[in-house]
Amino acid sequence: MRKNSVKNTRINAEVQKVLAEVIRSGIKDPRIPQFTSVVDVQVAPDLKTCKVWVSAFCSAEQEKDVMAGLKSAEGYMKNQLARQLNLRNTPELRFYLDKSIEYGNHMSKLIEEANRGLSHEDKIEEG
Repeated sequence: MRKNSVKNTRINAEVQKVLAEVIRSGIKDPRIPQFTSVVDVQVAPDLKTCKVWVSAFCSAEQEKDVMAGLKSAEGYMKNQLARQLNLRNTPELRFYLDKSIEYGNHMSKLIEEANRGLSHEDKIEEG
């Protein structure tokens, strides 16, 4: 199976949907905040491994706890994947923290500050 095949894309979407639901409602670990979302999933073509990018609404200090909580719940999530999806192999899960949302918020704040500075300078020139 090719990496970008229709079948692989469909498997990625299904795995992402199941993992998002399991993280949202199935895991009771206090280290994992309620606003943890599955951003992207890439299942290897041989169905042996699965890279899972998650985004958590938490401080930088809590990020390690979130990753440790996900790692400890890996067996449960893999079991739920096996129950809900009929795959030849249930892939090993590898979690990665996705900081793109945090980066986007930071860039938005910088743009806002720059725009505020420009509008303030325009008012000074007009006056």
